[in-house]
Amino acid sequence: MAQLKVTQTRSEIGGRESQRNTLRSLGLKRMGDVVVKEDRPEIRGMVKTVDHLVTVEEVD
Repeated sequence: MAQLKVTQTRSEIGGRESQRNTLRSLGLKRMGDVVVKEDRPEIRGMVKTVDHLVTVEEVD
């Protein structure tokens, strides 16, 4: 199954509470943090919520 590499590129400061909670749920705590998650619809939805704060790459 494919995986997604999610990197936080911008700060959560000034964002809405739901966006901050989404970053925490993804496992991102600060700028530059990287997590690898399975490519699932739930994760895709979370990434879409904070797409202006993160970059996403597909990893095999």
